[in-house]
Amino acid sequence: MEPEQIFWLVALVVFGIAEAATVSVVSLWFMGGALAALFASVLGASLGFQAALFLLVSIVLLACLRPFVKKYVAPHRTRTNADRILGEKGMVTQEIDNLKATGAVKIDGVEWTARSQNDQVIPRGQVVRILKIEGVKIYVEPVTEPAGKGE
Repeated sequence: MEPEQIFWLVALVVFGIAEAATVSVVSLWFMGGALAALFASVLGASLGFQAALFLLVSIVLLACLRPFVKKYVAPHRTRTNADRILGEKGMVTQEIDNLKATGAVKIDGVEWTARSQNDQVIPRGQVVRILKIEGVKIYVEPVTEPAGKGE
């Protein structure tokens, strides 16, 4: 076996191991390029041609397959747990005052410790929108619409 053939075979195995070790498709295209270069090497092509073929096949596979992989194979992020309340509305059950470190908001029947996003005092009974979560606290801003789900 020629040194170039060994190189491309090792590259193919390394890219295969990298692909198997990752959760997403990252080196499948390089495996195809290494396989094409290996075949070119077996057929007696020059090292420059093998390298160019590796790059060309890898780029073509990346350009053609990545959109498909991204759309159909890549895992979709499903919001679970607490982050599902981001953007939701709730009702202030205890006045929110950042200086006094007080405040609570009820969302979907669950009461959360709350802070005002812009340090304004928000009175009890005000409808608020959840902007972010840090630890066990939510940061909110007042809204003028009815609470809907948060009451």
